[in-house]
Amino acid sequence: MPSLGLPPGLVIKEKTAAKAPLLSRNVTIALGVVGLHVAFIWALQSGLLIRAAEIIIPAEVLTQFIEPPAPKVEPVPPKPPEPVKKPVVKTSVPPPMPIAVADPTPAPNAPVGVTTPAPPAPPTPPAPAPAAPPAAPSMQLPSSDASYLQNPKPPYPPISRRMNEQGKSIIRVLIGIDGSPQKAEIAKSSGYDRLDQAAMTTVMRWRYVPGKRNGMPEEMWFNVPINWVLE
Repeated sequence: MPSLGLPPGLVIKEKTAAKAPLLSRNVTIALGVVGLHVAFIWALQSGLLIRAAEIIIPAEVLTQFIEPPAPKVEPVPPKPPEPVKKPVVKTSVPPPMPIAVADPTPAPNAPVGVTTPAPPAPPTPPAPAPAAPPAAPSMQLPSSDASYLQNPKPPYPPISRRMNEQGKSIIRVLIGIDGSPQKAEIAKSSGYDRLDQAAMTTVMRWRYVPGKRNGMPEEMWFNVPINWVLE
């Protein structure tokens, strides 16, 4: 190789300086590899790797059992409601009563006697008949229409005739037991005083059939109607 115009001693020194670091690096790598092998062999002999394996392997197994995936739990459906049971009422049945059975053979110590028929009961007296209610007293009112009395018609007052006064007067007369009028009063007016007074005068002159109670003459009041009608 040409020296490129440099002295030969300078080139040699440069080559030597470049090889020295390369050798020291190889030596360092070789020593590191040897050291690792020595440390590995020592660890095998002292049991450090076995202990580490014993510690690490169970840890992996434990993690597999501790952290399994949780199973999916499905919700349990609710139970249907039970039907309500009706309470059963127990009725107590009374025990059957003993039945009396007649024994045809009398007891050896039973008393012996003669039975006599009981005397008949006295007849019940008939109830008294209800008393008949007293008969209502029969009454017959007085009368002025008997033909044998021959009572005349009342005279029409001339002034009332001229003034065309008409009406009906009812005179209340007390009839004695002999049929004669005792007194009189106006029970209903005709509306005209002249007609009422003429009616009272007429009935006090009449004769009457007396009123009777149970067939006996009795003094009674009697209404005598007088109709005043112009013909």
